[in-house]
Amino acid sequence: MDAWGRLLLAPVVLLAGCTAAGAPATPAASASTGCAARVEEGRLPDWADAGFSGDARAPHVFGAKGEIVAVLFGQPLAVGRTEGPSNKILWVSRPAATPSPDPTAPATLVITATLDGTTTRVTREVAGGPGPSIVDVPRAGCWHLELRWSGRTDTMDLVYVAA
Repeated sequence: MDAWGRLLLAPVVLLAGCTAAGAPATPAASASTGCAARVEEGRLPDWADAGFSGDARAPHVFGAKGEIVAVLFGQPLAVGRTEGPSNKILWVSRPAATPSPDPTAPATLVITATLDGTTTRVTREVAGGPGPSIVDVPRAGCWHLELRWSGRTDTMDLVYVAA
């Protein structure tokens, strides 16, 4: 084998050595998915802890722009769950620094979710805007969420596992 062949073979051998045989890859950990889901376990920000008592710690995911947080009560989120907690998410938006750019925009939180690497897309709505919800999706994997409410927008990724 020439020098170029050895150079190209080295990364393949290294990657093969890092892969556990028979272990399924989790969507949040797979570099190929492009999933940016990052569940925080620490304290909720002050603007998102109304209604909580004490230290206000709960699993949560921030929107990419920091305009909204998803507080996860059914962690991990799961597809096809028949027992245990539901996929309850409390959506809390950061107080607007300025009045809504469009005061006629509906307050309803519209969630457009796309399964990473596919054309599978679902839309969910939370009437009245950010608040408590049950957000189910049809398949396990990393879901890219586009969030729209009251003339505001943000995005985030959430991972759903098979139940």
